[in-house]
Amino acid sequence: MNYPKIGIRPIIDGRLGGVRESLEATTMQLARNVAKFFTASLKYPDGSAVACLIADTCIGGIKEATDCAAKFEANNVGVSLSVTPCWAYGSETMDMNPFIPKAIWGFNGTERPGAVYLAATLAAHNQMGLPAFGIYGRDVQDLHDATIPEDVKEKLLSFARAGLAVAIMRGKSYLAIGSVSMGIAGSIVVPDLFREYLGMRNEYVDSAEIIRRIEKKIYDEAEYEKAIFWTKNNCSEGEDFNKNPSSREQKDKDWEYVVKMTLIIRDLMIGNDQLKEKGYGEEAMGHNAIVSGFQGQRQWTDFLPNGDFSEAILNSSFDWNGIRAPFVVATENDSLNGVSMLLGYLLTNTAQIFADVRTYWSPEAVERVTGWKPETGFIHLINSGSATLDGTGQQSIDGKPAMKPFWDITPLESTECLDATTWYPANNGYFRGGGYSSQFVSRGGMPVTMCRLNLVKGLGPVLQIAEGHTIDLPKEVHDVLNERTDKTWPTTWFVPRLTGTGAFRDVYSVMNSWGANHGSISYGHIGDRLITLASMLRIPVNMHNVEEEKLFRPSAWGMFASDHDACKTYGPLYK
Repeated sequence: MNYPKIGIRPIIDGRLGGVRESLEATTMQLARNVAKFFTASLKYPDGSAVACLIADTCIGGIKEATDCAAKFEANNVGVSLSVTPCWAYGSETMDMNPFIPKAIWGFNGTERPGAVYLAATLAAHNQMGLPAFGIYGRDVQDLHDATIPEDVKEKLLSFARAGLAVAIMRGKSYLAIGSVSMGIAGSIVVPDLFREYLGMRNEYVDSAEIIRRIEKKIYDEAEYEKAIFWTKNNCSEGEDFNKNPSSREQKDKDWEYVVKMTLIIRDLMIGNDQLKEKGYGEEAMGHNAIVSGFQGQRQWTDFLPNGDFSEAILNSSFDWNGIRAPFVVATENDSLNGVSMLLGYLLTNTAQIFADVRTYWSPEAVERVTGWKPETGFIHLINSGSATLDGTGQQSIDGKPAMKPFWDITPLESTECLDATTWYPANNGYFRGGGYSSQFVSRGGMPVTMCRLNLVKGLGPVLQIAEGHTIDLPKEVHDVLNERTDKTWPTTWFVPRLTGTGAFRDVYSVMNSWGANHGSISYGHIGDRLITLASMLRIPVNMHNVEEEKLFRPSAWGMFASDHDACKTYGPLYK
């Protein structure tokens, strides 16, 4: 894939006759150092190193600025960073592209006033309505010091990760397979949101397209044979808890059907050259979808096998083809939770858990039904078997349960994720057409971040964020609580980090303040990354528990009374 590059603009004092000449080598080396740092520290979703492009010359005036802009446009640059160790002419050298996230690193030195350029040019950006991030090291460095301080590294990475997410989304599609599921507002796909805020297109296919492709064998039949063999050998089938269990023959047919569905949903998203060889050139192209959603309930699941297997396997970092990048597929076509998953995925390169934010359990309620009283309340995250299998927590970092980018996952870890998952015949009360639902319990001790994008009339999109941890419950307690809901679905027990105020004064308040029935759960405490990304997209954050000192937004945000005011003033990025 032709991923967007990070463009680096070395800014210099343009006065020839001694000043510029004395700074040429230092300024260009600063740009090279940052490019080397980015390439060593960041990866694209496919695992390849992030590419950087440096301007051909240092930029000391308008001619060199426009030459750089032309080079960036011709070479798929999606993120712009200006670096300078010195004073330069701000409005003549600044990046004027309104759609590319931009930042300036003004070197903290005393020989030349890089900080003065930073302040002057951020003022120009703010005056012209072109938000930019300011990066300024805490400690003074010597002019020729090639070291990038740790605090500067942190801000460079925060900016670059979010900027690349913005650039990677641009021009991609959200593919809706089916329509609105059970009146869920998030599955009412709103094209203006995708176009104006994310720079994305919307694609739509009726669920009947899956039936057509199955009946006409519009899938790679050789891959299907490989997939069904792998499924039978790696996906453990659980007990059938239905009052009227299906026959073995019907269950086997359901396995075959859901595996074919998985192949087809993937092909609908990204295409498959093998289909062209079968005479289906149009189908081979796919829909350029970076995220999709499958309606499922109820028109589909009332008579056909559910989408739980397809969604769970696609959202995972492995399948019959081995360890690979996860896809992003939203249950019930909840496009808003699909976007939430996408934001987390692009910031971490890790699979995302899709879940209902289903039940708050107070210590008193737990004690009443189990006899055991926890120290704090917790939230039961559970949905119909569509969560990524990475969410089992069977992967590890430094001996602790984790979810990792696919290139760090070992074959043993992928096997352990599969072994920790049981596939139960679908609950026929929900899914009359049968199918299979995954069941696992996430291991406790994982730092995670739950987020959700909501749409509010008169306000637009709003992001909610809750950092916290997964927890383990005593088995006998888990069993009692799990029996009270659907025990054939995957469970994550979640405790948000509390601040003592607002929506985070206690766990109940987090649950009570959540804006929808679904949430996306990402490994790691990435709330600050989400906030940085949201500011680039001009999406306000109305609920978070991120420490104030970790917030990183464009310089102009400091001039407004609130995040909401800044986002409202600037409007969507692609308006």
